[in-house]
Amino acid sequence: MKQINWQEEVMKRKEDIIADTQKLLQIKSVLDDENPEKEAPLGKGIKEALDFMLQLGEKDGFIPKNVGNLAGHLEFGNGEEILGILCHVDVVPEGDGWSSDPYGAEMRDGKIFARGAIDDKGPTMAAYYAMKIIKELDVPVNKRVRMIIGTDEESDWRCVDHYFENEEMPTLGFAPDADFPIIYAEKGIADYDIVQKKEGFPTVENPQAELISFHSGRRYNMVPDFAKASLLIHFEPTEIVQKYADYLKDRGLEGNYFMEKGELILELEGVSAHGMEPKNGKNAGLLMTAFLADISLDSKAAAFIQFTDKYFGFDSRGMNLGIAYSDDITGDLTINAGKLMFTKEEGGRLGLNMRYPVTTDIDGSLQKIESLAEKENMLIENLDDSKPHHVNKDDFLIKTLQKVYEDQIGEKAELLSIGGGTYARSLKAGVAFGALFPGREDVAHQKDEYMYIEDLLKATAIYAQAIHELSK
Repeated sequence: MKQINWQEEVMKRKEDIIADTQKLLQIKSVLDDENPEKEAPLGKGIKEALDFMLQLGEKDGFIPKNVGNLAGHLEFGNGEEILGILCHVDVVPEGDGWSSDPYGAEMRDGKIFARGAIDDKGPTMAAYYAMKIIKELDVPVNKRVRMIIGTDEESDWRCVDHYFENEEMPTLGFAPDADFPIIYAEKGIADYDIVQKKEGFPTVENPQAELISFHSGRRYNMVPDFAKASLLIHFEPTEIVQKYADYLKDRGLEGNYFMEKGELILELEGVSAHGMEPKNGKNAGLLMTAFLADISLDSKAAAFIQFTDKYFGFDSRGMNLGIAYSDDITGDLTINAGKLMFTKEEGGRLGLNMRYPVTTDIDGSLQKIESLAEKENMLIENLDDSKPHHVNKDDFLIKTLQKVYEDQIGEKAELLSIGGGTYARSLKAGVAFGALFPGREDVAHQKDEYMYIEDLLKATAIYAQAIHELSK
């Protein structure tokens, strides 16, 4: 068989690739599980995007399958083994401040602008056309090549959970939903709450104030950028107000304080960041906790604030918990205090996002936290643990994708590890492979999200050669 020029084949189909990408981007496929229907359990927009891909595939001669309206696949080829390509068609809400219609898929300056352009509809269409090229050229494949289409990647992964309860696990595969060259390792991700017990706190004599309520953050995996505390002052409030003003000034923080209905309200602004690296943000909740820890509070509030400040204040590496750990594959264990809450009625609750290296003894680490929590009159609740994912550097999959990337781009295919989680971790043998090229700005989830048309086409050529090499 003569050598195939993959980029040349892509350019023959350039206009179709762009047009189908725009059509997919024009579907507002945002989760709407408040209005579920039997045929659209995650909302009409998501179902429309799934149907679009399945119908496109059927028209082009792939075998389509809808799996419970939560996922689907498109398949061609024969063989015992399956090469899986995991994509998703759901997108996060568009948000405000766009320069053009978030679902207009407008082209300007060599880019397509739309919610989902880089995450993950552009890369999905690149992978689709890569399959189409292989099929149209009648390139021999010795595996079944299967694009698995998810619909809930941005939320709870109900799509892949349901899919793999009902369908075969691919032998190997990749997810075009992250960065080039190759992400071969992903940290484990554990979300859990540490919750105060109802009673058994040391008595505080004549506290300066009662903590009525304290709130900061809404998501485990985000550094909170705002905190608010409400205090009932038992003595003259001037001292605490002055102390808070000095605290904000000394640390260069923005905040506010005022009296409302007889209570002193303290507000503090932080800097938001993704929970995979808490050091990239300023945790407003922990900064507020550090201030409150220096005030004499009622017994229940004092216990919660002191616990939070002692074990999580200015420590995102688990040092104070005694579980700090790092390895050469994925780096440091990190902990983000993403949700902090206290009310007089319910007590305190911490929502934590822990990302741990692939070689971590996670059971041992969780046991340490549980023992420490018990000693501090706290409980662990709502543990959700997604295990780390790692493919050996010498694996056939890795070596093949490195060769393909280097053939197409002419640069060394470095192996990357991340603290985030991609669909690749739902495969037994899978990696994240593109489609964001090195040096490109990551605009996923941001206003004016875009993908370079040049990158869309380059990724298609890479994926076509990858499918060819992996399915021989």
